[in-house]
Amino acid sequence: MFALSSAVVAATLWVLAGFSVVSWTVIVRKGWLQWRLARQNGGFGKAFWGAQGLFEAEAAAARHDGPLARLCHAGFACLREMQRRGERSLQHSGDKQDILERSLRQQVQKEQHRLEGGLMVLASIGSTAPFVGLFGTVWGIMHALQNIGASGAAGLDVVAGPVGEALIATAVGIATAIPAVLAYNYGLRRVRLYVAELEDFAADFLHLAMQAGFVVEGEG
Repeated sequence: MFALSSAVVAATLWVLAGFSVVSWTVIVRKGWLQWRLARQNGGFGKAFWGAQGLFEAEAAAARHDGPLARLCHAGFACLREMQRRGERSLQHSGDKQDILERSLRQQVQKEQHRLEGGLMVLASIGSTAPFVGLFGTVWGIMHALQNIGASGAAGLDVVAGPVGEALIATAVGIATAIPAVLAYNYGLRRVRLYVAELEDFAADFLHLAMQAGFVVEGEG
């Protein structure tokens, strides 16, 4: 029975080790993504606001990548479509301001879904890892106490080994959960900041389009 207990505790530790690997993989990937997005948005912002007009700003959006650049591209694509097709399609029927605002809002939502990728994994690991570790601890202590009762010996040298082995599972579970929870909270805050930046840019883009009469110079 002690062998079965050790096997269950060992399996629990392997599961927690797998959780830890997945968690740190997501953390490293999200950290690199945050760094890359900051550079992309910064470079695009300088190019866009340094443009002399909407036509030059559209060219700047085509040369850059990132959430802001894709949002800008979606806005220009909507403007070009309205210029080409007017109000002949249901998608582009109605007030031009409402059409452009809807297109920008849909793109912001798409970017938000991209930014949130991986956060659910961190949240799941952070919430379940302590309970997985606790399961291993409870299982190990239960079988350790059964073995102690069957042998009739309850000395410290008999109890310390099995109980200490079982308690390791809880410690590993907590150690696995803490980085995942911290990374999730930080990542969620960064997503909110990026979404606020996207919404601010969408409002600025809408204002610029209204000033230009929803017309982009040049041929699309």
